[in-house]
Amino acid sequence: MLKDLSAQSLFMGLLTAFVGFASSFAVVLQGLKGVGATDLEAASGLMALSVSMGLCGVVLSLVTRLPVSIAWSTPGAALLVTAGVPEGGFPVAVGAFLVCGVLIVFAGLFRPLGRAVAAIPAPLANAMLSGVILGLCFAPFKAIAFDPRLGLPILAAWAVVAAFKRLYAVPAALAAFALVIAFGVDLPEGAMASWAASLAPPVELVMPAFTLPSLISIALPLFIVTMASQNIPGIAVLKVNHYNPMPGPLFAATGLFSLFSAPFGGHAVNLAAITAAMCAGEDAHPDPKKRYWAAVVCGLGYVVLGLLAGAVTAFVSLAPPILIQAVAGLALIAAFSGSAVAAFKEVETREAAAVTFLITASGVSFGGISGAFWGLVAGGLMMALTALVRHRRDGQKR
Repeated sequence: MLKDLSAQSLFMGLLTAFVGFASSFAVVLQGLKGVGATDLEAASGLMALSVSMGLCGVVLSLVTRLPVSIAWSTPGAALLVTAGVPEGGFPVAVGAFLVCGVLIVFAGLFRPLGRAVAAIPAPLANAMLSGVILGLCFAPFKAIAFDPRLGLPILAAWAVVAAFKRLYAVPAALAAFALVIAFGVDLPEGAMASWAASLAPPVELVMPAFTLPSLISIALPLFIVTMASQNIPGIAVLKVNHYNPMPGPLFAATGLFSLFSAPFGGHAVNLAAITAAMCAGEDAHPDPKKRYWAAVVCGLGYVVLGLLAGAVTAFVSLAPPILIQAVAGLALIAAFSGSAVAAFKEVETREAAAVTFLITASGVSFGGISGAFWGLVAGGLMMALTALVRHRRDGQKR
């Protein structure tokens, strides 16, 4: 097995881990804080997610000998930003995370559930995702309004690098963020000493609580966006690269590792989509049978980065919150544009997608249940009504 390891796979695995972590950890932190996590709980959640997805990737890649890349649910984290703090606080959100993990396991083991998720109309799933992401995508421009000296360098770094190599645009924005903190933010006395003390891995066990509104407004939408936006596309990426895995066991494994991370504040892990292409492509190794080592190295990289989550979180907390929100928003612009195009591409479903998008993006909630769920329900009803009217018209023409 070790004979399959190459310098090429080692480099690509390390690069994938860095890009995967750096490009979206800000979204994860904002999402966990959005449902009531403290700084320590958010750092613990980030640590648990990174370690869980790293170990999951290592285990699956070694067992299957396929380049199975795992990631945290970035769309799910964006969903949490808009969900709001549930009644009962972060423990209730953790209870919803556990339920989501159970649903993902069932989706892998119980085929009808997996097929039901896959049967959700793609325009509605994409409209819900774009509605969830929209608010955070405003943050880079709000950061400029907050202080152009701080916000503009982050946006400029992202835009310039994106023009040449889109994959490195968010890490470039993150580097600009670090420079802004170092040279543009007045740090309180003793800040660096406090940061050095945070190098120990953050561990905070959260006892879960369960409420019906949180299950509907957090667990169910989190499950849907994780499956529809990450797990199913993750299988597609592997197939595009001429691998044919059994989806069910992979889904179930990500659900199990999600359950492991949830008590420590992690929301969900899943098959990677974008970073999966890095480990599964020719850049990882000319021989497809040896590319699995890139995913193994990537997983080990995630574990190391996860153990440093406390230092990452402490460093981020030194800056005004709008700046890290700006980095998170830049990380989601590509996802927003892709999901919005997919949502409104078909003329027949455009109105239903618009209803889903607008209700989700509005942030309204009814009965303690967030707009993401109601947007999906309203869009489904609109789609059903449109189909019924069209069917009757076609019947009358005959």
